[in-house]
Amino acid sequence: MLQAHLEITGMTCDGCARHVERVLLGVAGVRAADVSHEPGTAQVTGEALHAATLTTAVHAAGYGVAVGGPTQSHGGLGAEQHAAANSPAGSTRPAPVRVSIIGSGGGAMAAALKAAELGAAVTMIERGTLGGTCVNVGCVPSKILIRAAHIAHVRRESPFDAGLSPAPSVVDRRQLLAQQQARVDELRRTKYEDIVAGTSAIEVVRGTARFENARTLRVALAGGGERLVPFDRCLIASGASPAIPPIAGLNATPFWSSTEALASDILPRRLAVIGSSIVAVELAQAFRRLGSDVTVLARGPLLSREDPAIGSALTEAFVAEGIVVLTHAEASRVSYTGEEFVLTTPRREVRADQLLVATGRTPNTRELGLSVAGVDVDHAGAIVVDDHLRTSAPHIFAAGDCTDRPQFVYVAAAAGTRAAVNMMGGEATLDLTAMPAVVFTDPQVATVGLTEAEASRRRIATDSRTLPLDAVPRALVNFETGGFIKIVVEASTGRLLGVQVVASEAGEVIQAAALAIRARMTVHDLADQLFPYLTMVEGLKLAAQTFTKDVRQLSCCAG
Repeated sequence: MLQAHLEITGMTCDGCARHVERVLLGVAGVRAADVSHEPGTAQVTGEALHAATLTTAVHAAGYGVAVGGPTQSHGGLGAEQHAAANSPAGSTRPAPVRVSIIGSGGGAMAAALKAAELGAAVTMIERGTLGGTCVNVGCVPSKILIRAAHIAHVRRESPFDAGLSPAPSVVDRRQLLAQQQARVDELRRTKYEDIVAGTSAIEVVRGTARFENARTLRVALAGGGERLVPFDRCLIASGASPAIPPIAGLNATPFWSSTEALASDILPRRLAVIGSSIVAVELAQAFRRLGSDVTVLARGPLLSREDPAIGSALTEAFVAEGIVVLTHAEASRVSYTGEEFVLTTPRREVRADQLLVATGRTPNTRELGLSVAGVDVDHAGAIVVDDHLRTSAPHIFAAGDCTDRPQFVYVAAAAGTRAAVNMMGGEATLDLTAMPAVVFTDPQVATVGLTEAEASRRRIATDSRTLPLDAVPRALVNFETGGFIKIVVEASTGRLLGVQVVASEAGEVIQAAALAIRARMTVHDLADQLFPYLTMVEGLKLAAQTFTKDVRQLSCCAG
């Protein structure tokens, strides 16, 4: 066992000493670390102590360090390490921290760039297309499809048809798909491929990674052969894949997941959708607006994890557009005749030309060999992380859809950045207290913070108000009054706990609510703010005012 003595500068309290201890314990080979604020020293014990690695870790944590003469339990620092540790300042360059990243999506890319910025040597391992789900087969193509469907819808039907005659579009799905894919290719190139190629500290290895042990990845290379990738720190950002429910006969049919639906140049005449998740409702409405007859089969209400009023409002909007919504209608069997799908439900049989299965996403963790590395997962296979993005193995971190955190790309990116800071010795946390979320249906659904039910489970007494959109001037002049704004507050203090919005521009409203919750504002603080007239976000102020007055008795822009 080896020992090393460090002299550390910049510590101002015992908390600093504990921070440095955690940093040192995360260094490969370190088994024990005893750090003292006064007189600014550290005794480090381990099986293999590298002076350069120790100093890099402490420097990354924000402190100065010098490695003193080594002591020896069963040997000391090697002669080469001793010389490097005691050489004049600036005469040697410490070896960079080796960071390996599994994946190349939003979380992985954010982590790679931040780690490289902090001085790490980064190896990014990608088994498929660079950029991960969001840019290639998720957020970007789906929002392009949804926007095209919206344009088709308003040309066919709008609140102003009496004065602006409708002009229904002829939908050319092949042309729309070509336009969609061109933008996807452009964003993947400019936001991923070009950036990686221009960052010398990041190496991309094409292949499938699996843990060989707690400090090494074995990569089956895409071009054949294998490569061992040793690391000091590792980030798992392997993403998730569409979940396929265990429905009898389903796997024997050519059903679509969201990936196939977004990549197909076929617009089915009849589309059945199994699921009530975000992806299910977004794509169901988009295909309906492009011309398909759509039937949604949901085990419960639409968006069942949200406030019940949200599912009711969305169902009402869907039915008005001609979408058949079958709630509490779980399919027990699916068959395919070669021409059509036949879905058996307790109440009826549903026939369709195409079937879309959108019942959530499953973390890509089963083939990683996580047990070898000491990384724990939950019952769903998601990697369990703390608020510093650490797994059960202190030197291994995880971010994005493969973890037990919400599956949104902006959460993944924020997690990846913070994980990189922590891999390099920092103490960044991911706080999801005021995490906004948007569902890109029409009307949109946007939420942040707690619902009444969630607050009740936490034993928080609440008060709430729901403002219908026909009390919001912007919605009135748009002639789009279907929806609401709901505010949930702590009953005893009036502190904002959560906001739920169903409106055509809900996604543009919710960030203001998120900032208010983050600032721990009360509903009275919110009601007293200035909001520009004839904006949808003004509805937040009006909803806040309903806690103390009848806003229908106010003038249009009353303060």
